[in-house]
Amino acid sequence: MINADLSVVAPELVLAVFAMLALMYAVYRGKDAEAPLLFWLTAIVLAGLGAWIGLSPNVTETAFNGAFVNDGYARFLKVMILFSAAIVLFLSQPYLKRNKLLQFEFPILIALATVGMMMMVSAGDLMALYMGLELQSLSLYVIASFRRDSARSTEAGLKYFVLGALSSGLLLYGASLIYGYAGTTTFAGITAATGDEGLSPGLLIGLVFLLTGLAFKVSAVPFHMWTPDVYEGSPTPVTAFFATAPKVAAMGLFARVMFDAFGNATADWGQIIALLSVMSMFLGAVAAIGQTNIKRLMAYSSISHMGFALMGLTAGTEQGVQAMLIYMAIYITMNIGVFAFILNMEKDGQAVTDIASLNMYSRVEPLRAAALMVLMFSLAGIPPLVGFFGKLYVLQAAVDSGFIWLAIGGVIASVIGAFYYLRIIYLMYFGEPRDALDGTMPAFHWAALMASAFVMLVGIINLFGVQGLAGAAAATLLK
Repeated sequence: MINADLSVVAPELVLAVFAMLALMYAVYRGKDAEAPLLFWLTAIVLAGLGAWIGLSPNVTETAFNGAFVNDGYARFLKVMILFSAAIVLFLSQPYLKRNKLLQFEFPILIALATVGMMMMVSAGDLMALYMGLELQSLSLYVIASFRRDSARSTEAGLKYFVLGALSSGLLLYGASLIYGYAGTTTFAGITAATGDEGLSPGLLIGLVFLLTGLAFKVSAVPFHMWTPDVYEGSPTPVTAFFATAPKVAAMGLFARVMFDAFGNATADWGQIIALLSVMSMFLGAVAAIGQTNIKRLMAYSSISHMGFALMGLTAGTEQGVQAMLIYMAIYITMNIGVFAFILNMEKDGQAVTDIASLNMYSRVEPLRAAALMVLMFSLAGIPPLVGFFGKLYVLQAAVDSGFIWLAIGGVIASVIGAFYYLRIIYLMYFGEPRDALDGTMPAFHWAALMASAFVMLVGIINLFGVQGLAGAAAATLLK
């Protein structure tokens, strides 16, 4: 029994053991002297595990009495999480080295956070859910304040920790209510307890508290308050990480809980998620308009985009889950390209995050400016770029499920949000001339920026097969 369970959790086990061995090795060998090697090793291990999971047989397995589920849905999300974490690690090293932050703890914390994310998307039990969530969160609290000599970074880590502890308390309270009324912590048992009659008042209150904790993790309004400050105050590689893998894991967990544990009560939670979705889309779109810091702008952008992803879940259907998965795959691809650019925004050796510094950037680096322009158009959802199709899928899922008002709200929010993306393009091509950015871009950063822009242009043909893979993953979740 134990051997069978361990074989199911083998990728998580390999990554956890690697993180512990890497920690012992770095301490024994002289700490930061081994940091560059650990960055490369960790990124290679993450990418290797992503390939291993992606090529593994398409079967559904459970371990530890159903607490851990390894199915097509979890594997799809894990591949996205692992590859995005590996790419962010590759992108991070030059920035951290320039800013004297190249420390061995960083890749180890990323690896441990990734173990937590993999646990989150495979959770089949409330206790397993909490274990994965807290392993991820504790690692993220530390790397948010990784720049110890910066008051802003320390503030970001402290705010994230305090608000994260509050959300964890709410989530735990909801989980305890659900356990009290359902008599079990397993998702299958909760589904059986709900039956066809819907949720009892106690289970409904527990679900609301659970949703509150999960909404915090995906930066959904009104639980978004930590996002702009943490994005701005954290070192830029940390911000890049926050904007990619943890968002995928949190959204994946959101769907897992809703459909595996409360699949019989879509009418009860659909309205709640619809409200979270529409508030997130509008606040993210409106609040980003006045931002002058590009990292804060990307924070509000992420809030708005999570609103669109939640629109897919609101539908409560297989089509909606498929739309959410497609949207998240497109979203992290766009973000990787944008942050590959932001990581190299420098003037006279100092990092710059002021949007006004992009004035007439197209004259200095026309190719980079063109790639960033493509990504901004795609983030805005302007056809025929791939970002448009991501929004089209979630809007169509909402309409087909009867949430026409939500789809109309999404279109309006998308039009409002287009302003701040188009403003960046305007500044790059028509802004007032000024001293341009002079930061050099390493080959890997340049490749990530160009590849991301290329995918946004060429992916319109067939989305590189993501549509079919997401459909198969969604079918597995709603089996």
